Amino acid sequence: MKIGVLLSGCGVYDGAEIQETVLTLLAIEEMGYEAICIAVDAPQHHVVNHITGEEMPEQRNMMIEASRISRGAIQEIRSVQPVDIDALVIPGGFGSAKNFSSWAFDGANASILPEVKLLIVNLLNVGKPIVALCVSPVVLALAMKDVALSLNLSLGTTNEKSPYDIASFHDGVLLTGSTTEEKTIKEILIDYDNRIICAPCYMMEASMLDVRLNIQAALLALKELV
Repeated sequence: MKIGVLLSGCGVYDGAEIQETVLTLLAIEEMGYEAICIAVDAPQHHVVNHITGEEMPEQRNMMIEASRISRGAIQEIRSVQPVDIDALVIPGGFGSAKNFSSWAFDGANASILPEVKLLIVNLLNVGKPIVALCVSPVVLALAMKDVALSLNLSLGTTNEKSPYDIASFHDGVLLTGSTTEEKTIKEILIDYDNRIICAPCYMMEASMLDVRLNIQAALLALKELV
């Protein structure tokens, strides 16, 4: 079985969350499946110094950066068709809200890269499941915004500690026409009607072990859907 892993770069503040990505790749291999890393061959929004949090005066490419995590084995998104993969996982990281979309700046009014939207819509149209980790449910919400399909999504819970404003994220998702549920780091959300799985991961204050277990739970649920 082939599981696509859609990467928005390399690094939590300007691309794909590295730990979530590596733990996803590990979980896929542990299940005996094959991971197919996918990226967009385009510039990322900006480059962030991960020590200081400050923007750096340079430009990087999403696909080249993502290939650092995949050890060079990566496919450009426009070359991937739904027939090529059995499911898709989208790790978190600010790249989902800065590179794949403009959610970080425009919220529910954000734009989404056409090629990202096309892959998501085509996968859902043929009934192939998608796992959205951390902040990546906003990408699904935007992809379905004009498709008249309401997804049930989660980016975490307001009942436990988080470095982010979970309520604001959920309010934004509601504005796109999808619905939301609150889930802790020890839980996942399964939208059986649309074959979507959400795991909050680092949207909550969590250890790496917490995130690993959260991703494992999401991938086991994916196995059942596939």
